[in-house]
Amino acid sequence: MNWARGFGPLERAGVEGTGSFGAGLTRFLRAQGIELFEVIRPKRRDQYRSGKSDPIDAETAARSVLAGTAIAQPKEADGEVEMIRSLRITRRSALKARALRRPTRYRLCWSALPKG
Repeated sequence: MNWARGFGPLERAGVEGTGSFGAGLTRFLRAQGIELFEVIRPKRRDQYRSGKSDPIDAETAARSVLAGTAIAQPKEADGEVEMIRSLRITRRSALKARALRRPTRYRLCWSALPKG
């Protein structure tokens, strides 16, 4: 925050991916009382031409907030919806782990059988 405030008063910020990668940053900035906007990530075809560039993406996000084209408000990451989302992610992860364990268990049992 000190770095950003070194350029002047910080009133608004644009964050890309407020529901996933930027969720922690979104919570932090909200706690600081900064007005937040969801910034749409650059189109893939534009990134394909020039490559992924975090400094360019950050400048584009800042320009869209200043120009007023970033108008979407980030979702609140609390309450019942967030709780259900966390439970679904945990369940999906557990199901994947169980599915990966099954073939391993089968191979272990099969290799333990006496040959002959």
